Amino acid sequence: MPAFYAEFGVADHLEGRFDLLVLHLHLVVRRLSAAEDPAARKMAQALFDTFFHDMDRTLRAMGVGDMSVGKKVKDMVRAYYGRCAAYEEALAGEEDLTAAITRNVYQGAEDAAQAPALAAYVALARERIDALPIEELMRGAVSFPQPALSLPEAS
Repeated sequence: MPAFYAEFGVADHLEGRFDLLVLHLHLVVRRLSAAEDPAARKMAQALFDTFFHDMDRTLRAMGVGDMSVGKKVKDMVRAYYGRCAAYEEALAGEEDLTAAITRNVYQGAEDAAQAPALAAYVALARERIDALPIEELMRGAVSFPQPALSLPEAS
């Protein structure tokens, strides 16, 4: 969605797009992984696998050589887990969500003025996803809020 780049100031390049995908994917995967239904947990793994298969395909389409793709995907997997750990701590109230987003999405930029609005967006998206019955989520019924800078600030 263009608003993430135009209004929220996320860098419109591979890393910026990756960070936004990880942020959204984490919200869905964490909900599926926490479900008691084994099929939901299996779907969480399938989403993760599909995401990184697509990252592999995307790197190849961008012209990254076969010898480098595996290393780059491994680096992306490590980045995914690191970001997810930070977001999970923040969503559990152990860390400030705005700080985690500033560090990960805005690469620690001191002038990430839009980070509080993006944190508010993430908090709202989490509420929506967590409120969905797991069966609806497994059917793909997830819908994320429209990104807007006027969302109330999150911590």
